[in-house]
Amino acid sequence: MNFHPLVLPFLISSIYLAIVIVFKFSGWVQSMDAGQLKAIRKNIFTRKTRQAISEIFHESLLHRKIFKKNRLLGYMHMSLAFGWFLMIVVGKIESSFYYGTFFDSPWLGIFFKYFARTPHHYFMIIPFSFIMDLLLLVTLSGVILAITKRFRSRLLGLKRATNHHLLDRIARTSLWWIFPFRLLAESSTAELTGNGSFLTDTVGHMLAPLSVATIELPLWWIYSFCIGIFFVTLPYSRYMHIPTEVILIFLRKWGAVSGESYSGLTDIQLNSCSRCGICIDACQLGFAADIRDVQSVYFIRDARYKTLSDDVADNCLMCGRCTEACPVGLELTMIRQQVRQKKEIPGKQYYQYPAGIENTKHADVVYFAGCMTHLSPSIIHSMKAIFDKAGESYVFLDEDKGLCCGRPLRQQGFMEQSKELVNKNTELIKASGAKVLVTSCPICYKSFKDEYNLGIPVLHHTEYIESLVKEKKVQLTKSDLKLVYHDPCELGRGCGVYEAPRNILQNMGTLTPVEFENEASYCCGGSLANMAIGTEVQQQIRDNALEMLTKSGPDVLVTACPLCKKTFARNINTKVMDIAEMVAANIRN
Repeated sequence: MNFHPLVLPFLISSIYLAIVIVFKFSGWVQSMDAGQLKAIRKNIFTRKTRQAISEIFHESLLHRKIFKKNRLLGYMHMSLAFGWFLMIVVGKIESSFYYGTFFDSPWLGIFFKYFARTPHHYFMIIPFSFIMDLLLLVTLSGVILAITKRFRSRLLGLKRATNHHLLDRIARTSLWWIFPFRLLAESSTAELTGNGSFLTDTVGHMLAPLSVATIELPLWWIYSFCIGIFFVTLPYSRYMHIPTEVILIFLRKWGAVSGESYSGLTDIQLNSCSRCGICIDACQLGFAADIRDVQSVYFIRDARYKTLSDDVADNCLMCGRCTEACPVGLELTMIRQQVRQKKEIPGKQYYQYPAGIENTKHADVVYFAGCMTHLSPSIIHSMKAIFDKAGESYVFLDEDKGLCCGRPLRQQGFMEQSKELVNKNTELIKASGAKVLVTSCPICYKSFKDEYNLGIPVLHHTEYIESLVKEKKVQLTKSDLKLVYHDPCELGRGCGVYEAPRNILQNMGTLTPVEFENEASYCCGGSLANMAIGTEVQQQIRDNALEMLTKSGPDVLVTACPLCKKTFARNINTKVMDIAEMVAANIRN
């Protein structure tokens, strides 16, 4: 058996890492809810497992989504992840060829050059040496880019780098040193034994004046210790994402879905965050209001280390921009909602009044305006005009003594109070006998789609109006107006409704694209999910969004959310309208 004590730091830390990972994963899986575990058992032996392996290759190793953000940033991640992975795999194959057995000592692929001091003249010796040197060079280029990102993040497409925890910095430093010391160690051996290739031979010749025989063993020891430190710190640092992201991909493909309560799946997501910092640039609190310590990367970090404060948990627009930007696809908004959960509102029971509200009207369509729409009554008037013009039979459910949909409470963490409203609204809607529910508020729309079980289609008024236009129940007049459209957070990123409002607007004027739209749309700043910021910060976020939206000088800024309309209309010379108002104003008589 090929052995030297220098392999002990690597060997001991590897065993320790394996034990800790198994322990952590076992605890997280046991903490998953019954529905998640049932989904896993149902799908684990299906083609979804094969799909998960494909995704792991493309995202965990090649980092395809990060490439879309910035090619240099994507290459940095890929060269470190895929480069090191290939070094391990090819190194194992190389040692197996060298020793003539696949069942050689597990450390030989990692320290191969040190033990392969007598060249065996097998047919692959030159290609293997070349490939291993090339992979080492690729990985070293990733280290150089990682160091560059730390100090000049803009060169890799990020405005700001992440501020890391102490253990993150220790693990990062040890990771960065692994590959330079591997190069020095292998090069010193190559100079003594002639078992290197283009890179290690060249560096070995450069080391020759330094008495290579003296420095060779210390260099291998340092290399081994760097690996050991990295492996020991990995489970407690951001690098835990390396094994955990793989597990998360499998769980998602097997159908494990996050619920409204914290579970083992939440812990797996928290540990799958690499703290790459991409979400920092996406956060409007940062670039519009200069609040730079509450972004999702810091929320996830603090939640994982059990140091999360209310200031960080509550200071979020819940707009979903960070979720959209996250290359791992972490459900950042949902996790924040889970962490915010509160058992009860202090004081009296505030939600006993729904018991006295009844619905005795019946119609084909039930219309739910929503709380925010009642603060913009012109939207309600417009929807009534549209219903009448189309000849629709409808019930205006919350016209008088209406209830909230419950989502704002849910976003603040008051789950039980929200459920009271959900139950009562469900009773009222079903009593109407309606075949479809239409709402004007994206917040209500997402709530009815995700949190209710109504048994009938739920449409935002943009989707409903689009269907009326297609069926020619409503015909529109087109003018020379120059329009820009703002995608509301809950309607766009939250529910994926992008085309319906644009299809409608194209029938009424010239729709001009804006720089940040669809999935990248800015939040208006008036989010009900953030109770931590004051009016001044909301105004900064709003003004930043308006500056972007009105660059082209539109005649009308159109949105599809009463809250967005109200927020934008407070500080703008451009006319702001909801899409329902635009339609009502342009219906052909």
